[in-house]
Amino acid sequence: MDQIQLTLLEEIAGLHEVPQGAYNIRVNGQTDSRSTTANIDIVSKTDVSGIDIYIKPGTKKESLHIPVLLSQSGLKETVYNDFHVGEDCDVTIIAGCGIHNGGDAASEHSGIHSFFVGKNSKVRYVEKHYGSGDGNGERIMNPTTVVHLEEGATMEMETVQIKGVDSTIRETTGDLAAGASLTIKESLMTHGKQTAESNFRIEMNGEDSHVNLISRSVARDTSRQIFRSEIVGNEKCTGHSECDAIIMDKASVSAIPELTANCLDSELIHEAAIGKIAGEQIMKLMTLGLTEEEAEEQIINGFLK
Repeated sequence: MDQIQLTLLEEIAGLHEVPQGAYNIRVNGQTDSRSTTANIDIVSKTDVSGIDIYIKPGTKKESLHIPVLLSQSGLKETVYNDFHVGEDCDVTIIAGCGIHNGGDAASEHSGIHSFFVGKNSKVRYVEKHYGSGDGNGERIMNPTTVVHLEEGATMEMETVQIKGVDSTIRETTGDLAAGASLTIKESLMTHGKQTAESNFRIEMNGEDSHVNLISRSVARDTSRQIFRSEIVGNEKCTGHSECDAIIMDKASVSAIPELTANCLDSELIHEAAIGKIAGEQIMKLMTLGLTEEEAEEQIINGFLK
């Protein structure tokens, strides 16, 4: 990998070198390198672009890295990755996409990730998106995440996009069996003329299933954001979604919640707040020696954590 690709790898996966354990690194539409372990196997698909990941039952405290790097202007790709997690596992999966576009043609990555999580397994999934480059070509990322949780399974998702992505449509769907739990934390910032759309639909089909969806976003300049969340309770369950956004300059933010209870014992809650940074917050930090711009950035960084 060249220096641009190494920088992208550090931004989206926190890696300064090839990781230990299982990994699949994709660069400009091709597999750059791959490693498997005794418990985690990675197999290339034969019908479409992408991979199948098989995690053996009982696998504990192992990690998998699957970053995607694009540094070729004008490259557009759709990749299908399926994760088959056996029963009684505890694993961490680090994904993400970095696009560097120094040309005039649009570069685009659409990743479709499907998770099949076995009984009583726990998965932590981290996905970061990052864009760079001084060309006129757009950087487009459209991630789709499909989650199937079996009885007692737990999944914690952390999705982050805070720089350099011109356009994104983020689709997340899930279905939860009895006792399953899904937590999603989204952090998003747009600026310039960027657009971002986040769509969530989660169905709780088993007793005592639970979902907690939290979105934090900042919209600056003339950027536009749309947040849609749909939670459906089909059995005794608890569901909560929360959308908090800071709006600045001439930006636009829409929050569109939908709750559907098909069971008397479904408990569903939605909270949403959109507003500007409070003047007293900035003033308080300025009394500590920060400039107005520094105070503003401090507030935004804390809000998105």
